[in-house]
Amino acid sequence: MKKIELLAPAGNMDALRAAIMAGCDAVYLGGIRFGARAFSKNFDNDEIVEAIKYAHLYGVKVYVTVNTLIYENEVGVFLEYVEFLHKNNVDGLIIQDFGMFDLVRKTFPNLELHASTQMHIHNLDGVQLMEKLGMHRVVLARETSIDDIINIKKKSNIELEVFIHGALCISYSGQCLMSSLIGGRSGNRGACAGSCRLKYDVISENGKKLNRDGYPLSTKDLNSLERIGELIEAGVSSLKIEGRMKSPQYVYMVVNLYRKAIDSYYENGCAKIDEDELLKLKKIFNRNFTKGFLFHADNNDLINGYRPNHMGVPVGKIIDFKKGIAKIKLTDSVSIGSGLRVIGKKNDVGINVNDFYINNKLVKKANSGDTISIKVNSDIEIGDIVVITVDKEIFDEIDRIVDSSLRKVIINGKFYGHIGEKCVLTLNDGVHEISVYGNVVDKSVNRPVDSETIYEKLSKLGDTVYKFQQLDIDIENDIFIPIKEINELRRDAINKLNDSRLYKIDFCKKEYSVDVPDFKKERLLTCLIDKKDKIDTLDRNYNMIYCDEDDDNTIRKLPRVITEYKNTDKLLLVGEIGAFNTLKNVDTDFSLNVVNSYTVAFLHSLGARKVTLSYELSDNQIKDIVVNYHTRYGKHPNIELIVKGYEEVMISKFSLNKYYNNDRICLRDMFGNKYKIVTKNGLMYIYNYKKRDNYNIKYYDMGVNSLRTNLDI
Repeated sequence: MKKIELLAPAGNMDALRAAIMAGCDAVYLGGIRFGARAFSKNFDNDEIVEAIKYAHLYGVKVYVTVNTLIYENEVGVFLEYVEFLHKNNVDGLIIQDFGMFDLVRKTFPNLELHASTQMHIHNLDGVQLMEKLGMHRVVLARETSIDDIINIKKKSNIELEVFIHGALCISYSGQCLMSSLIGGRSGNRGACAGSCRLKYDVISENGKKLNRDGYPLSTKDLNSLERIGELIEAGVSSLKIEGRMKSPQYVYMVVNLYRKAIDSYYENGCAKIDEDELLKLKKIFNRNFTKGFLFHADNNDLINGYRPNHMGVPVGKIIDFKKGIAKIKLTDSVSIGSGLRVIGKKNDVGINVNDFYINNKLVKKANSGDTISIKVNSDIEIGDIVVITVDKEIFDEIDRIVDSSLRKVIINGKFYGHIGEKCVLTLNDGVHEISVYGNVVDKSVNRPVDSETIYEKLSKLGDTVYKFQQLDIDIENDIFIPIKEINELRRDAINKLNDSRLYKIDFCKKEYSVDVPDFKKERLLTCLIDKKDKIDTLDRNYNMIYCDEDDDNTIRKLPRVITEYKNTDKLLLVGEIGAFNTLKNVDTDFSLNVVNSYTVAFLHSLGARKVTLSYELSDNQIKDIVVNYHTRYGKHPNIELIVKGYEEVMISKFSLNKYYNNDRICLRDMFGNKYKIVTKNGLMYIYNYKKRDNYNIKYYDMGVNSLRTNLDI
């Protein structure tokens, strides 16, 4: 069994080094553009080159995220960036945009592509389709259960990647438009504002507020440590840790925990969890933990409505507070430079620990059982809980470990030196073997060199990534080799081994092409209804009616989260890519996130009869899609635009309706806007508070064939 890959996040070079020192097998990172974490520091092009070389020396793979939607006017720059990454030996790209996937796979056939979780691949059909199309790996939706993963793996041969730790989106990834449509910051463009982490009231039909905590959509963090063996046995190829926005210290600690758990499972069949290390991780960052839908967490185990950010870890309690000085009885250690938070009924107060006292004596550290006095600038009460949010000692400890570069590549070496022959140093890292030759060895006249001296000089590997497991010295007595020559042999051998480890990915560039049908230009009106009974209430004649229910007079709209498809020749409206693995007669819905002409062409080439564009497009971008489609393919696309109705801003496996056992509720934000919540097919749909009303015949003039009104709520 091939050992499973541990994949770590790297938001910057410090985090990348921390991840590698902690023992990851691969890292994923983003550049300045086209990555789904636009507010991470990320890597410029020079840093990406440095990162790839540094990681490859340690035998660590590098995957770069290009997992945002790409607008028409960005495609040229995007393709140049991909070519740059390919030429600099990136191990793979993580990609969301279907059109860019088709463009890149055909233009750069040697480049390994991974389907981002933003592609919303959550079923066997989606995985099998990606396998047919040449995708190397699928990053499954976080909502995919372990049972479904086992089934998918049995019936496919593509690599599967699964998220195991970190922040969870409450919505299916790639299917959340809340931040975009409400706040103008698109999650599909890497600029998510974290709308689900904001305060909301859950309001019943009679206006009653149902939630006590303020954050009804804010999830706990995923933690799979205890169940890691099940994923290994399921045949998953890669275990992914979330955290490109997290600190290097967080990255080190979480990777280190999973490295130990994975290795111990392979060694003795049991994943070892270091509880002391887990506590340190909680002190660095935690929102409380859940097993997630991966391991069948229910509604009650998923949400942390109390706080959307770092919870901290309890370290004491307020036992006295007078004149701005608090006395804290500690249950854990605290040191100067740390951060505390006092959590009480009145206030939630942060404290930078610049100084504190024990018995009027200034100290740098206090331990469990001590009572410290510290200045607090806000009003607090006796009995308030004190948590630590930054532990300076843990941060310093991790920094020392990372700086010491303890992770080494183990090598074996052999030095051969016999009179009358060239001396030679051979190094082997288990994969590569290299040899470097020196001068002909002379017999010593005065000062022979001995094996101990040669061993000492060759063992000085300094700040290289290597460490000798074994170094054999084979020399004759009474030989002379200058110390300078021995040192040069070592340096030359290390450089040659470095070159071998800095492998090259064969670069190949071909012409892109795609075969698409030519559709006639039309001016159609369509609508979507949720109940077939609504047909009789429609106030106008529509050329086509989509319906959530099956009816002979309408076209069935299938859910965009679906387990499997039944083969049929009927025309259907589908909302996710897996449909193309089974169905042959389909229209596609807005949820495939179509924002460029390449994606329109890709879906038409798979058999889509009509393609619905994304909500996230401007009028100019819509026009650009049609113009570029005509120019590039010489044919007319069949595209639809939704111009009226309430937009679905989120779809979630978590249901507030179920949580509060109430089918008639809504969310109310801090501005008083109300968002309708509907649960259907076991999933929660949240609708925008305002209605889209954008009907205009100018879209027909642009080349859009069909305008749709959604009447599904």
